[in-house]
Amino acid sequence: MLNNNRFVLNGILALSIVSLSIAYFIQYILGHKPCNLCLIERIPYIASVILIALIFIIDKFKTLISVIVLLFFIFGAVVSLYHVGIEQGFFNESLLCNIGIGNENLTRDDLLKQLRNSTPVSCKDITFRFLGLSLATINTILSIILCGIMIKVIKNYGQNK
Repeated sequence: MLNNNRFVLNGILALSIVSLSIAYFIQYILGHKPCNLCLIERIPYIASVILIALIFIIDKFKTLISVIVLLFFIFGAVVSLYHVGIEQGFFNESLLCNIGIGNENLTRDDLLKQLRNSTPVSCKDITFRFLGLSLATINTILSIILCGIMIKVIKNYGQNK
């Protein structure tokens, strides 16, 4: 079972790296600016890369770290499902979608300059699709699948005690 977990965790690690690479490729090479929720949806993948690498490096606390990875993917599933809801018009955009707009005291000229130089991307705008699905939709599906896989990994660790 432990070797099976190692194989599965290596797969999740590779998938997380590929997912982040694709997101950065779409952003920096293809020029699609992400909204704030898109940026937040990257957090579980970054966390899984760090935490799964930690499992392999320290070889301790495997169950605890796996539970933390699961919690990150649950968080990712909730955020991306919320994002899909905004895209589909089920929810209104929240303050999360406007976080990048500075709240410091700006002069009128500074504010106009900032508005001209950076227009925030709305969370309801789908700027990139793959196979007809928005990236938030794909991320929702992927996050739910990864939650199920992590539950299986945690159960496997529990059976080996």
